[in-house]
Amino acid sequence: MDTPDIVYTKVDEAPELASASFLPIIQRFADAAGVSVGTRDISLAGRIIAAFPERLTDEQRQSDDLAYLGELVKTAEANVIKLPNISASVPQLKAAVEELQGKGFDLPDYPDDPDSDEDKAVRARFDAIKGSAVNPVLREGNSDRRAAAAVKNYAQANPHRMGAWSPESKTIVSTMGANDFRSNEVSATLEQESTARIELVAKDGRVTVLKDAVTYPAGTVVDATFMSNRALGSFLLDQIEATKAAGTLFSIHLKATMMKVSDPIIFGHAVKAFLKPVFDRYGDDIEAAGANPNSGLGALIESVAASPKASEIQAAIDAVMADNPPLYMVNSDKGITNLHVPSDVIIDASMPALIRAGGKGWGPDGAEADTNCVIPDSSYAAVYDEAVRDCIKHGALDPSTAGTVQNVGLMAQKAEEYGSHPTTFEVPHDGTVRMVLENGEILHSHEVEAGDIWRSASTRKAPIEDWVQLAIDRQALENCQAIFWLDETRAHDAELLKYVGPLLAKAGVEKKFQILAPREATVVSFDTIRAGETSIAVTGNVLRDYLTDLFPILELGTSAKMLSIVKLMNGGGLFETGAGGSAPKHVQQLVEENHLRWDSLGEFCALGESLKFLAQVRGNKKAMVLGKAVDAATQGILDHDKSPGRKVGQPDNRDSHFYFALYWAQALASQTEDPDLASAFQPLANALAENEAQIVAEFAAAQGTAADIGGYYRTEAEKTAAVMRPSATLNSIIG
Repeated sequence: MDTPDIVYTKVDEAPELASASFLPIIQRFADAAGVSVGTRDISLAGRIIAAFPERLTDEQRQSDDLAYLGELVKTAEANVIKLPNISASVPQLKAAVEELQGKGFDLPDYPDDPDSDEDKAVRARFDAIKGSAVNPVLREGNSDRRAAAAVKNYAQANPHRMGAWSPESKTIVSTMGANDFRSNEVSATLEQESTARIELVAKDGRVTVLKDAVTYPAGTVVDATFMSNRALGSFLLDQIEATKAAGTLFSIHLKATMMKVSDPIIFGHAVKAFLKPVFDRYGDDIEAAGANPNSGLGALIESVAASPKASEIQAAIDAVMADNPPLYMVNSDKGITNLHVPSDVIIDASMPALIRAGGKGWGPDGAEADTNCVIPDSSYAAVYDEAVRDCIKHGALDPSTAGTVQNVGLMAQKAEEYGSHPTTFEVPHDGTVRMVLENGEILHSHEVEAGDIWRSASTRKAPIEDWVQLAIDRQALENCQAIFWLDETRAHDAELLKYVGPLLAKAGVEKKFQILAPREATVVSFDTIRAGETSIAVTGNVLRDYLTDLFPILELGTSAKMLSIVKLMNGGGLFETGAGGSAPKHVQQLVEENHLRWDSLGEFCALGESLKFLAQVRGNKKAMVLGKAVDAATQGILDHDKSPGRKVGQPDNRDSHFYFALYWAQALASQTEDPDLASAFQPLANALAENEAQIVAEFAAAQGTAADIGGYYRTEAEKTAAVMRPSATLNSIIG
């Protein structure tokens, strides 16, 4: 498989629709510099199709592009622009399979309860696809995320709307604090390379091997922990009652996509706790109907509709919903609650949005209300707790004067919790879970009960050292406050500090960094940005994910506009287009009204960095000129307010791509660094400028009616191109 100079990933939902408009422009411009730009399919549908080649025709089969890219990012030649992809929950996975089956793909159904060897093999293939299957494979480097200067300047000059915080706000963050992952964690650093066996020893001495031959290189930090099923259930019931007494909304905030094993189970516990009287009375009937609470209230209601007691169970559900505190809503108009689908409320997006909105969430009555934000595990809940407390005390952050929090994140080689999926288990019976090294040493051990969630995670030495060096480099460039968000009282963080302290001392920069626990680091960081200054948060993998949404959403209004660079450890580059998700609501609006409000500013930023990186490693001076001109075009989008509007009749994503092409061509035509490129792009710049009114009119004429893209998870290329490239004038100019 030939590798283009730049790989632009084919993904899902709104960013994939935007690609149908933007990618032809990129390829047209890049060709002038001798740069090839190709695609590789890491979409959910593409990953499903690649997983079952033996069931498909030659025409239907496609290569496993994720596996291919997983190898590419380990090389110095890698230059990948990665757009947001679906991290699929089970309901999304099932929906994608159903759509593909409807298109003639002979794919198996997702087996909820596999019993035969064949079903177990099918389930294993699907489980490799669901959740965050992409990011751990591609992220062979650590993360450098920050707001580009042009984006930050624009946000300060054009501040987004912030909800007002009241000192009397009842919004709180609630967390377990005991018998959870944080409190039960143990950690150790391996002095020698080793393999480990994870086993469950029953009370009678019977041993069940949960996972065998887990390999760790020397220097790896290995963690193990569990969340008590009993404690979780009690905590959730207590919070439901506390929320009812407070008169606020009940909400639960998890990461059921990235934490694809543990968090759907926790989500299922929340569904069962909220509907406890229903499960107490009809639990057997619900199970007989094939309903799985881990898939959410929506799937449960759909499953029990076929039960002989359907009307009785539904009436019981309605009664409990009326008696319980009102639920935080995903869509009040359509009755979609926080508990409907595990992937609908993702903590790193939902909590910042709620904080931006003045601590308010939408209730079932369509009105905003204060909220009990339930975050069961206490590992990182303190960050959101302090953010809420800060806003209650000081009011909303002012985007026009706020400074910025950048992030250097430890994520390479499946670091920390996000690499724990293959070693996370719902404990089948009481006993002791042990991690046994090949020499017979018991590394970690926990007494557990049936239903507890046990997991192990690891972080390798090389990524840790690379992360610390990246932090040192970034702090030297910014010369600003820098904080390692590490808690010496947490087992994992204590092991990391054994690396961090000596590495900072060896570099002679220990005085340039603070080391603070997440709660204290949050307090200091809010004080810093309220003073208009810059801080660098040097964090682990989960906090990287959380903070690169929290602070950008407060500072910029969105996290999709972040500059996100992954300096791959073997010399290549991965350029992510921000942390904005894949925006399913945007797709719905396009299909209904032919208006796409997705903002491609993240793609613009990533493209510029990718071209400049290519120029540096390949010695392609023309690529550098193109990259610098991308920066000018991005500035032009902001200066002339050409980002998409939210409503039909306003310019949308397609308009912004046209104006980006115009400003890009004009920047190239006017630059003096490469006269040949200037000469080549002058006619294109003239043609785009001269036809501006016609092109914009053709875009406007396309809006307002339903759009057919031929599918949701797997759209049809021709139909999507027709929708996303509706200007015949622009198409003829671009070619």
